[in-house]
Amino acid sequence: MAVMEFRGVREPAIAGTWYPGSPTALRRTIEEYLSRVPAQALPGEIIGLIAPHAGYMYSGQVAAYAYRQIKGRQYDRVIVVSPVHRAYIARAQAVVTAVEYYRTPLGDIPVDVGFLRRLAERIPLGLLRDDDEHSLEIQLPFLQVTLPSFHLVPIMMADQSLLFCQDLGQALAEAVRKEAGSTLFVASTDLSHFYHDRTARELDQTFIRYVEAYDVPGLAYAVGQGKTEACGAGPVITVMTACKLLGAREARILHYANSGDVTGDFSRVVGYAAGVILR
Repeated sequence: MAVMEFRGVREPAIAGTWYPGSPTALRRTIEEYLSRVPAQALPGEIIGLIAPHAGYMYSGQVAAYAYRQIKGRQYDRVIVVSPVHRAYIARAQAVVTAVEYYRTPLGDIPVDVGFLRRLAERIPLGLLRDDDEHSLEIQLPFLQVTLPSFHLVPIMMADQSLLFCQDLGQALAEAVRKEAGSTLFVASTDLSHFYHDRTARELDQTFIRYVEAYDVPGLAYAVGQGKTEACGAGPVITVMTACKLLGAREARILHYANSGDVTGDFSRVVGYAAGVILR
């Protein structure tokens, strides 16, 4: 296998639009979201989060319910698994941007290139030299505010089939077992899109029920049958699979809302949930 080369910096693609572009405003915005969320006494070690990826004005407060629970904790690496929203990426089942750092207005995050190289020995990873994927980037400022430092493992999924989710989840769990230090997983997803509030809540509650039952095959089946929707269902299934193999016992949704709760327009909403996975 050819050596995977990582060089340079992935510049922010959505700073100033999806979230504030000023470091001061960005940190203040996130800290305000976090200040409205109490820390919860959770029965176990947090090894995974589920967080939405819309613009902060729509889903930032929901995301804060997940990120508040890790504030001040220490993880050596964070594996962020997101969907992709651009057709050009679909030439591979999963892709990574071949850079050494991800940049946000809050600074540069080092990529764990050694982990990615070892992961690529187990499962094929496509390489991008540039990307504008928002669903991964949107998680990074929250991580920078809540964690003192970490190395990033950024993975974007084009193939969200159950078979590939299981394979990627197993590969991630195997790779984590071989590494020193602690690891946090983040699954990036929004829920149903552009239904009336009543329908959206029914679809989204189905997603929540399967996650909280830790029923990975059931969640995949429900998505496939249209009983629920999540643009990042694959990342959620992948992360739940990996965490289960690493000893997770429980998944808990901490907060749910939709865009109508922000805009007041409940005719066409997008659903958002924040959760934790516990070992």
